[in-house]
Amino acid sequence: MQRKRLDDMQCPVARSLERVGEWWSILILRDCTQGLTRFDEFEKSLGIAPNMLTRRLTDLVEAGLLERRQYNERPPRFEYVLTERGRDFQPVLAALMAWGNKHFAPEGASVVIVNRETGALADPVMIDRISGLPLSDPVFSTAPGPAAEGETRERHLRLLNSREA
Repeated sequence: MQRKRLDDMQCPVARSLERVGEWWSILILRDCTQGLTRFDEFEKSLGIAPNMLTRRLTDLVEAGLLERRQYNERPPRFEYVLTERGRDFQPVLAALMAWGNKHFAPEGASVVIVNRETGALADPVMIDRISGLPLSDPVFSTAPGPAAEGETRERHLRLLNSREA
């Protein structure tokens, strides 16, 4: 059975999941943010089968999240580096880390984010750049964007109106 494609949906979450929704892809992006770039480094870090790793790397390159660069001619060897689009995924990884530490680590956090200069623990939270409020604040809601059509527009208008009441 063929998996449904999500990139034709109007939902930005669905479109994003089309690019990174497979867990290996997210773990490869995590490893890239931690400095890994080479096939054998990913293979060792993840314990992933070579054919699966090849597919995931190819998909991430095609999605514009990674760039493939040759670093050796004989034999040909490549490294994979984050593009701007890939670097923009880093806050998503930080949010997943914080959420996982809070809800799925009864033994305590195994990986945290720290300020390199002070050593202080960071408390990753997504905020609205304009107001400085966390996006979890009830004042925020989804709303239809300028390109929203049909059911997407109607659903988000209903959500917006139901939260205003």
